[in-house]
Amino acid sequence: MNLFDGIGESGHEQLLVYADPKTGLKALIAIHDTTLGPACGGTRIWPYNSEDDAIKDVLQLSRAMTYKSAISELSLGGGKAVIIADPSLHKNEALLRSFGRFVDTLKGRYLTTADVGTTSEDLACIRQESEYVVGLPANFGGSGDTSVMTGLGVYVGMKACAESVWGSDSLKGKTVAMQGFGKVAYNTAKHLIKEEARIIATDVSDYAIDRAESLGISIVNADDIYDVECDIFSPNALGGVLNSNTIDRLTCQIVAGGANNQLVSETESEDLRNRGILYAPDYVINAGGIINVSCEVGSSYNSDRGRDKTEKIYDIVKTVIAVSKQEGITTSKAADTIAERRIESVKGIKQIYR
Repeated sequence: MNLFDGIGESGHEQLLVYADPKTGLKALIAIHDTTLGPACGGTRIWPYNSEDDAIKDVLQLSRAMTYKSAISELSLGGGKAVIIADPSLHKNEALLRSFGRFVDTLKGRYLTTADVGTTSEDLACIRQESEYVVGLPANFGGSGDTSVMTGLGVYVGMKACAESVWGSDSLKGKTVAMQGFGKVAYNTAKHLIKEEARIIATDVSDYAIDRAESLGISIVNADDIYDVECDIFSPNALGGVLNSNTIDRLTCQIVAGGANNQLVSETESEDLRNRGILYAPDYVINAGGIINVSCEVGSSYNSDRGRDKTEKIYDIVKTVIAVSKQEGITTSKAADTIAERRIESVKGIKQIYR
């Protein structure tokens, strides 16, 4: 990729690269925008096929964090870190502590937390080398597992969409097709089951399948999930699942899930809109994790405060839907517009975060 053109076009402030041969650490930190406050985002450990793939991922994910924090009314900017490694093979104390030293060089411009391949226990290890860590285990005074509040946010986002489509936010009797049944989907499902919704799920992991079946959830093959007769399709696995090959197969009226970067492009958002399917922008409804860890910044963590702020995703989704209707644009464009307006309104009084 043309690195400087890519960074310039996306509006990033910084892309930092660090290698530590002694520990095998190969890490990237991308800081997208710090208008609203220090950049915050998870550290992803993943065995990327190439360095280009890792760079593209960290740039895309950090930009999404800017928008996620902005629309969630947080005083945080967007950042992300990736470590090129297989977490099941290469993750160890030395590697994590070396990464912590890398984070510490930024002196608070970037706050890290958990993501794919990292846990709250890993964060405690990183914390030994840097104070700029959030999402720590509860016994360290942190907010613990981010998937709990992320799942809650996806659930209340579904309810806001239901109110718009069906005139009631009740999900009782509705069928939800969940693509992927990891930690976020599991926590979302617990709320859905309590409300007597019907869930059909798929996953490539035997552990995830067993966990879903333990809750009485029906299972289908991975590719069949797009064809399931359902009211809500919920992507909770990889990005890019909503594309020209899959959208035509959907039978739902709402798409709402916890996965990042669900749309290949804005074109897919238009396709959903043209089919009469309401799309809940992913970075809006999956913001519960970052909302929750934001409650650690500058104060002692309070779980009630984290839950209250996460439940406001319901109102944010309704605002996105309203702007979409008023301005005749897709919900994904409406979410971007709301986030960009907030950032621009603050730029006049605040420069790059130091």
